Amino acid sequence: MKNRRTLACFAIPVLALMICAGTSQAAETKISGTISTTVTLTQDGELVGDVTCKVVGGPCIAFGAGGIKLRLNGFTMTGTSPGCTPATSFDDGVDVIQMNGVSILGPGLIQKFGGFGIFLASESDVKVRGITATDSCFSGIFLGGVTDSEIEGNTSVRNSMGSEGGPCGGT
Repeated sequence: MKNRRTLACFAIPVLALMICAGTSQAAETKISGTISTTVTLTQDGELVGDVTCKVVGGPCIAFGAGGIKLRLNGFTMTGTSPGCTPATSFDDGVDVIQMNGVSILGPGLIQKFGGFGIFLASESDVKVRGITATDSCFSGIFLGGVTDSEIEGNTSVRNSMGSEGGPCGGT
């Protein structure tokens, strides 16, 4: 009988700890400052300050898992595109490729990228809300093969400077 009590006294707190740990949320990835290599999100992320992106030949932020969110929290992501050339066309602000159930939430400003402000390709159940995309060489928000998604309350101006008459621009 004494062994059972000892086991119960030990097991109950351990069980409670396991239950609480299982329901706690993972910490969000905090993003700010200068980014020189692509930040790949595998959990929710948020801007906690303005971002200057110096990534060459790839996106500033890429989604590496489905079902996660990126919150801009009113901050600005700025690329360093010196001009629109074919070499800058992969310098995107945010890329989401084949990741379902993701969200990019404003308010926030994505500007001056050599490629797209936001590039979305081959996914569904994507939400992009409250984003202003401006002064990027191609579309502010590009959708390719996107289905069953909510792209609303966004503003896209002065994009497509590098598309040379192609069908790029706003969304």
